[in-house]
Amino acid sequence: MMSNNTLLTDDFGRKHNYLRISLIEKCNLRCTYCMPADGIVLSPKTSLMNAEEIHAIAQTFVNNGVDKIRLTGGEPLLRKDFPEIIAKLASLGTEISITTNGILIDKHIAVLKEFNVAKINLSLDTLVPSKFQTITLRNQFEKVLGNLYLLLNNDFKIKINVVLIKGFNEVEIIDFIKLTEFLPLSIRFIEFMPFAGNEWDRSKMVSQKEILDLVQHHFSESHLEKLEDDKNFTAREFKIKNYLGSFGIISSITNPFCDGCNRIRLTANGKIKNCLFSNSETDLLTPFRNGESIDQLIAFAIKNKKKVRAGMTTIEEVNNPALNQDNRSMIAIGG
Repeated sequence: MMSNNTLLTDDFGRKHNYLRISLIEKCNLRCTYCMPADGIVLSPKTSLMNAEEIHAIAQTFVNNGVDKIRLTGGEPLLRKDFPEIIAKLASLGTEISITTNGILIDKHIAVLKEFNVAKINLSLDTLVPSKFQTITLRNQFEKVLGNLYLLLNNDFKIKINVVLIKGFNEVEIIDFIKLTEFLPLSIRFIEFMPFAGNEWDRSKMVSQKEILDLVQHHFSESHLEKLEDDKNFTAREFKIKNYLGSFGIISSITNPFCDGCNRIRLTANGKIKNCLFSNSETDLLTPFRNGESIDQLIAFAIKNKKKVRAGMTTIEEVNNPALNQDNRSMIAIGG
């Protein structure tokens, strides 16, 4: 049997200590970059991991070196057993965080505090109510904004995820950064990425260079400060001089950060995706339910991870529908 020093280490020496678990494929928003216009075929409820299975499978990862777990969806707070899941995962002794659209967060403040879930990634792609309804197909902007301030008032550490789409919200980049002047927020601008059904093409993407050019033009280069990036960063971090908060850029398309990747994704139906861009998956839930060991399956998935973006090394390959659409929709992966 492999030791816990090698099971989660790939052929490029990357050690995977960060597990992202999708709890559900459903969402109470229908963001167009995440959910295809016609929806998706949901996995049968019986094929989704229950709370006990989530805990037990996560335990295997923790035994082999995972020390950070993030819960995603769909919208993870739609799980009626969310408090039970949090309680079980908290017993593993890892850092736990969540990614949410914020609509239901007020109902879970107490349980998040009880189990020390202090880091929240909040998805919010616009500060304009009418545009919020356009991108999400729901009228929930005021609810999300209210819950953002509720989280801040309760001392949660908040990152706001902003997927940038040209012609829709790139004109709000400066407005988002201005939020960090007096609020302890980290704004994370995310390059629009291709997934099944989201009608991605390169022309809709706002690149890292375009973002920085805009910021430097508005604030002047002397006011833009580059912060030190984390060891296994996804976002290259910056701030405006004397601002309380910061902002980062997740440039998966134009400037990938694969060399330091430490992330593994577990879908709601119990399959590993070793890369967000990968169209291959390894089923853990079926053998787990059959009483089989899943260690070697995990090792197989990690060993077969490509060096860069599931083997798509160039933007031209990323832009190829034959490659970029042979994947799940984002809502079914878990961000």
